[in-house]
Amino acid sequence: MGVSLAASGAIAARDGMIRVPGGTFQMGSDAHYPEEAPSHRATVDGFWIDATPVTNRQFRSFIRATGHVTFAETMPDPKDYPGSLPGMIFAGSLVFTPPKHRVDLRDWSQWWTLLQGANWRHPYGPKSSIKDLDDHPVVHVTFADALAYATWAGKALPTEAEWEFAARGGLDGAEFGWGDEFMPGNRPMANTWHGEFPHQRQSRFRRTSPVGAFPPNGYGLYDMIGNVWEWTTDWWSAQHQAEPPKACCIPSNPRGGPEAGSYDPSLPAIRIPRKVIKGGSHLCAPNYCRRYRPAARHAEPVDTSTSHLGFRCVIRETRRTP
Repeated sequence: MGVSLAASGAIAARDGMIRVPGGTFQMGSDAHYPEEAPSHRATVDGFWIDATPVTNRQFRSFIRATGHVTFAETMPDPKDYPGSLPGMIFAGSLVFTPPKHRVDLRDWSQWWTLLQGANWRHPYGPKSSIKDLDDHPVVHVTFADALAYATWAGKALPTEAEWEFAARGGLDGAEFGWGDEFMPGNRPMANTWHGEFPHQRQSRFRRTSPVGAFPPNGYGLYDMIGNVWEWTTDWWSAQHQAEPPKACCIPSNPRGGPEAGSYDPSLPAIRIPRKVIKGGSHLCAPNYCRRYRPAARHAEPVDTSTSHLGFRCVIRETRRTP
């Protein structure tokens, strides 16, 4: 089991947020995917973080107050996507469309479809709706959409270090956000994929679940693991920086790598900058994507929205100078 990082057992809640005490922790992992390595120490100050991902109900309030139109609802400019076929230029988003049989897991197009009319109001296509999904995480939001919401709410998006520290729930070095066993007592601790991905799902929920449907972590935070991936502000890098040689050089409140290192070299004509997303989702499965851990990370183009990607916000405490 991990070692508690919490300064005290009592952590207050306020306005749907939880205060996470600052501290130094072991960030990343050397035991899983290469982008999680090397494991290294990092320090964050105390901050407040939403107890749950932002829900459809909360996002609707933002839309009504501001008139914001999400990226998925906006007709793309063909000039931004040179070489694209005319029929592929439309307002829409990526939707998980499970096949009925086994497929090549190296080909993600076997279960992802860019659907015209898919957006946060219509998460599974134009004929779907968010009726009865008020308490589910909002999805189909790009980084800019999430940032717009955070700014409106007087908050910010978390850094990768803040997010990972919070997701560990006070357990430093534990494999999962609740300990070292994926399903203690055979009890699911998060909305992840059970069965053979992508055609056989044996989970309680078909897709997203209402926030708070699974136990909170040690800080009282829900759905830090599974349900939906969550945006952070860090630019993507292929791996973490190495452990500093001296304790005095441990990164404090790291803000992520430079934008120059965030482009996808396989897309030289488009050069899409990417941010780090964390937490895994309801599509993470033992036979495909074992990223249902605090240390796990993934790259997401800033202009991409999907049916399994959301966000939550933070408020940073202001440092007092003597």
